Amino acid sequence: MIILKNVTLRRSAKVLLEGASVTLNPGEKVGLVGRNGAGKSSLFALLNGNLHEDSGEFSIPAQWRMGQVAQDMPETEQSATDFVVDGDTTLLAARLEVEAAEATDDYDRMAHAYMALQDAGAHDAPARAQALILAPLTARQREDFLHLLDKLVTKNNAYSRAPSDTSR
Repeated sequence: MIILKNVTLRRSAKVLLEGASVTLNPGEKVGLVGRNGAGKSSLFALLNGNLHEDSGEFSIPAQWRMGQVAQDMPETEQSATDFVVDGDTTLLAARLEVEAAEATDDYDRMAHAYMALQDAGAHDAPARAQALILAPLTARQREDFLHLLDKLVTKNNAYSRAPSDTSR
């Protein structure tokens, strides 16, 4: 569980949180809203270890990993699915090892590299990425989103999806 007890968080002289306390249990879903400059991003920086509390106590289980999307996404020609897949560092490392192994005559290394690629989930990485992208949507919203995406693809010819994706 994530625990904040009487946490104060400052950015320069500005106090963003003062005496904040909350306990978030596994499985709870929490929304964080606020005006620009209220401290939402700073709170996430505290949660992911990029900032430290100025006072109070903060704890998060060491084995927990946090995923987040940057506020400013880079402009790219890459599809959203490919962008998410490229963020899988374990899969990326396995792909790079396969490339390196294939450049040698070390067949044992190649075998291990391909096993690591399999273990990293290369076979279903695009499907998992699309599930992450569309997870918060209801079935109807997902269907509408994919329909809109198809319209954009046809118009801009900038994104292509496998035919199986249209069945959602």
